Amino acid sequence: MVVLISKRQSIAWLSPFLVLLLLFFLVPLLYMLITSFQNSEGFTLTQYESIFTNDYILQGFKNSITLSVVSAVIALVVTLFAVYAMMKLTEPVREKILILTNLTSNFSGIPLAFAFIVLLGNSGLFTLLFEKWDIDALTSFSLYSWGGLLLIYIYFQLPLSLMLLYPIYDGIQQQWKEAAALLGASSWQFWLKIGLPVMLPGIVGTFSVLFANAMGAYASAYALTSSNYNLVAIRIGSLIKGDIFAQPELASAIAVILAVTMVTAMLISEWSISKTRRKVK
Repeated sequence: MVVLISKRQSIAWLSPFLVLLLLFFLVPLLYMLITSFQNSEGFTLTQYESIFTNDYILQGFKNSITLSVVSAVIALVVTLFAVYAMMKLTEPVREKILILTNLTSNFSGIPLAFAFIVLLGNSGLFTLLFEKWDIDALTSFSLYSWGGLLLIYIYFQLPLSLMLLYPIYDGIQQQWKEAAALLGASSWQFWLKIGLPVMLPGIVGTFSVLFANAMGAYASAYALTSSNYNLVAIRIGSLIKGDIFAQPELASAIAVILAVTMVTAMLISEWSISKTRRKVK
């Protein structure tokens, strides 16, 4: 009887979450999937045929994947060194940095794009200052190009990467370093033979999260370039709102392919993590 009451209480506590999951995840997902196979005549594969035969849409996938991979790799490398430096600081200082990082991670989307425009746009603060001081550092740089998008993507990837990598670094125990030092291993040897192999599953997992985060980004890229740069997320938005005329069915099909791409990346990540863990053991 007590067990039955406990199960009912658990279901009662979980029911709001299940309702939210149903309304805001499962129903939209099913609607998107069904819509991608429909047009005015009923069931069809025309939307998917259009995707794989349209060079412009394929270019959007290529641009998004390239931008996501490059921004994720750069953010990962930078934060690996940043977290390593953080571990040299005292605990109170690290906590303050993490709080600041958490606040920075919420600064994204349109406000982030606007901030970069104010600083590095055609009439931005640093652009005008460098022109006045005859510094050519920003002469060939355009914020509204691939390089500008990459800069913004790296910026909003850094806080997320740091918060994901910090617990991984924190898991490297001091006793391991001391034991390695007693056996004559240098700091580089410790990190090469012990530290990085132990951290590698977490690093791969962090990369997959950063990749998915960048692939799904829309507001910052749209606010910066509108529809002038071909990305998958921007293409989906354009087809839904109808720059010329709305094509929600094609947008749904592109969104399904985007979801498949992200899930595939996550599965590859899980496979590599499990393989790495077996090697470490």
